[in-house]
Amino acid sequence: MKTNAVRLLDTLGIAYELREYTVDPDDLAAESVAHKLGMPPEQVFKTLVARGAKTGICLAVIPGNTQLDLKALAKLAGDRNVETVPLKEVQPLTGYIRGGVTALACKKDYPVYIDELIEVFDIISISAGLRGLQILLAPADYLRAVKGTVGAISQDKA
Repeated sequence: MKTNAVRLLDTLGIAYELREYTVDPDDLAAESVAHKLGMPPEQVFKTLVARGAKTGICLAVIPGNTQLDLKALAKLAGDRNVETVPLKEVQPLTGYIRGGVTALACKKDYPVYIDELIEVFDIISISAGLRGLQILLAPADYLRAVKGTVGAISQDKA
């Protein structure tokens, strides 16, 4: 299956593997996706859409078993204040629906901030741009594809 995210990786000559899973519309949590893929949840990264007071829209990519640290994201983005955008704004901003958001081939070329835990793994899993399909690839290749900035932007779930 060729999504825009997959086409981008092909264009960049980046190696990847696609993995399909059964979607439960009532449970789109990254932990559930990880379970279905047979991977640890910290290795399945989720993409969140945020808005900075000064810097505007950005994407935050964090391990599936963590939550976004908004203060840390603001600092990394060079902003005073950052909030996640309301769900109704996600698709118009990115072109992707909840459970299928990816930093690859977004509607616009937003800044991408990625949690430093990405560097711990040989392979990570990210959304391929639709529910039910994940891309497995090397973190360095993902960073290059999204022109990501790495920093400590996640925290344990409360």
